[in-house]
Amino acid sequence: METGYIQVYTGNGKGKTTAALGLTLRALCAGNKVFFGQFMKGQEYSELKAVSYFEKLTMKQFGTPSFINGTPSKEDIEQAKHGLSVTKEALWSGRYDLVVFDEINTALYFHLVEIEEVLQILEGKPKKTEVVLTGRYAPQEIIDRADLVTEMKEIKHYYNAGVAARVGIEN
Repeated sequence: METGYIQVYTGNGKGKTTAALGLTLRALCAGNKVFFGQFMKGQEYSELKAVSYFEKLTMKQFGTPSFINGTPSKEDIEQAKHGLSVTKEALWSGRYDLVVFDEINTALYFHLVEIEEVLQILEGKPKKTEVVLTGRYAPQEIIDRADLVTEMKEIKHYYNAGVAARVGIEN
């Protein structure tokens, strides 16, 4: 790629991580190298198995096994800060064609990391590297900095009828 852009997938609807995973698959199948950093996630998700299928994919999780309910724990904050450092290094290294900061917007919402640091990391990105930031509650500063912003809007969701996350679809 001549120019890599900054994409944001945000909103309350389903599909933000799924969209980033779809773009990851497309990039890998085009022969590109991808770093996929998952913030606030320490659970076992099906997509983690993708690294055994794609040698050009690196996936790392930076979170605890439980969701944040209310005030984040010290470990939640430490995991997010570590994740930001690792993902920054991956981005700035120039070794990857696509770098995904999955759920970074939500990490910003919970004040696990600082907006100024994320913006500074984006400013240092190599020209040819594509970057994706996902998660609800994208701050206006991230939206303003992005080249593409997609908002996922929930119209109807089967969760509201009691359907739990299903392996291979939501997990």
